[in-house]
Amino acid sequence: MKPSPRVVISALGVTQILAWGSSYYLPAVLAKPMAADTGWSLAWVVGGLSAGLLAAGLVAPWVGRTIDAKGGRPVLIGSSVLLGSGLALLALAHSLPVYFMAWLLIGVGMGSGLYDAAFATVGRLYGKQARGAITTLTLWGGFASTVCWPMSAWLVEHFGWRGACTVYAALQVLVSLPLHAFVLPGIQAARPDGKPSGNASEAASTAILTGARRTRAFLLLAAVLTLGSVTASMIGVHLLTFLQAHGLELAGAVALGALVGPSQVGARIVEMAFGRHYHPIWTMVASVALVATGVTLLAAGFPILALALALYGAGNGIGSIAKGTLPLALFGPFGYASLMGRLAMPSLLAQALSPSIGAVLIEWNGADAALLALAGLACLNLGLVGLLWVTARKG
Repeated sequence: MKPSPRVVISALGVTQILAWGSSYYLPAVLAKPMAADTGWSLAWVVGGLSAGLLAAGLVAPWVGRTIDAKGGRPVLIGSSVLLGSGLALLALAHSLPVYFMAWLLIGVGMGSGLYDAAFATVGRLYGKQARGAITTLTLWGGFASTVCWPMSAWLVEHFGWRGACTVYAALQVLVSLPLHAFVLPGIQAARPDGKPSGNASEAASTAILTGARRTRAFLLLAAVLTLGSVTASMIGVHLLTFLQAHGLELAGAVALGALVGPSQVGARIVEMAFGRHYHPIWTMVASVALVATGVTLLAAGFPILALALALYGAGNGIGSIAKGTLPLALFGPFGYASLMGRLAMPSLLAQALSPSIGAVLIEWNGADAALLALAGLACLNLGLVGLLWVTARKG
């Protein structure tokens, strides 16, 4: 008997929390203890995540094609194995080459196990009905840092950073792997030749945009998602620096920065309640507009920094939902997983490079100038999403 969608999404929600917490969010707590213990510079330690994101971006198109052909279960099982192996190797790393090798394994696990792969899996399972499931999944994922940062801090305090990596490796093997293997349903419709099920007439009947409009919409959406990743990555890494440039002490900057997480979750709850009443293009428009407004207010020195951060957090929160639901609405369920993989590649590569680029901009011109450049990119993205809205209109 197939498990209900609620059970499937709950299982994926748990594994998303563990996947994000043991990969993307890991250096936030472990980077300084790693550097202090090994003697490596903090830049080299944080560079491991960048290497992982590069690996994730490079494998994303292959991941999408595989999910289209065989469903998400084997890919997500593989992600648990890769994340567990990479984390175990990380715990044993006593040289930088081994350290980066571990992050490359983790990166391939990220590319086959984070949101893009999970969205593709849900889309492959439920087709046009996947929007609500994707929204619920982002709500689960929004608690990754809330759950894993305190847990990472506790593990480091009691077992050291190597012990923390070992525990996360065990959680991948003992919790995530069984959930992926025994709760996720398989895709019986996968063709033996490795191609997605269906034919050209089926693809045409489910696609919303076709021909030149489809190509133009894809390119615009890829650009919007990539610029959004640049903004989110730079803000995520350098937010405290930006806030301190406004004259805040570290403690005040940390307290204000904590507003971003609840704003993300709050916006996702609103989207969950009302999203079914409007097209996902409006979710994307709202996301980009909120991010642009928040970043511009920060760059302009708006005195109520909390409002600027709340707007940014809300936009970033629903942006994760739009990333999964808008491609499904614009291009249809046929080939959705492959499409998600192609869209993920430039976004992940941008995420990998953006923090370093941001650091160079801050070093050369100061935090205020870097934040102003970021505001310009966010406003450019608002124009691009406007073009996407025009392209997506029927008729």
